[in-house]
Amino acid sequence: MKTPQNSQQQLEKTNEFCPYDTDTEITMKRFYDSLSEKDKRRYAGVEALKLEHGGQKYIAKLLGCSRGTVKAGACEVSNLTPQEVDKRIRQVGGGRKKYNEKWLNIDEQFLSVLKEHTAGDPMDERVVWTDLNHKEVQQLLGETYDVWVSQPIIKKLLKKHGYRRRKAQKKDHEASSQPE
Repeated sequence: MKTPQNSQQQLEKTNEFCPYDTDTEITMKRFYDSLSEKDKRRYAGVEALKLEHGGQKYIAKLLGCSRGTVKAGACEVSNLTPQEVDKRIRQVGGGRKKYNEKWLNIDEQFLSVLKEHTAGDPMDERVVWTDLNHKEVQQLLGETYDVWVSQPIIKKLLKKHGYRRRKAQKKDHEASSQPE
């Protein structure tokens, strides 16, 4: 039996403000949960500002925060000064060091490892190659100098020092088998 209260709830559900599909809502919630408290508030505020009337209520319900938090985030984002936008969370100089900063003599050590494995074009001294592949160079550098770098770094070093990949020359069997 339909009561006035049940029909009112059904009417509210059909008219409910829902600008995003379910997959997008799930993604938004996952992203929101990965943020710090300040960033959560600001993200909720940005999302609410993108939506029309009813956006703050919808975002608060979707992300599981209060409407006051969404409103505060919207105000905060709307009034950000350039200094606040530029404020860094990570300290300057944080993160992994570049390979040439960590291994100061890597160029000399790299060339020393390749010295016995280098060949070149007798007609052009700028053209040099090695008979070692990237993994072998990496292994020799690690074993000889205790310098352990990745294969992409080896590739960068090879390019930096002008090493090229040697292409095998194909012999023309027909030309060599024909009598003159």
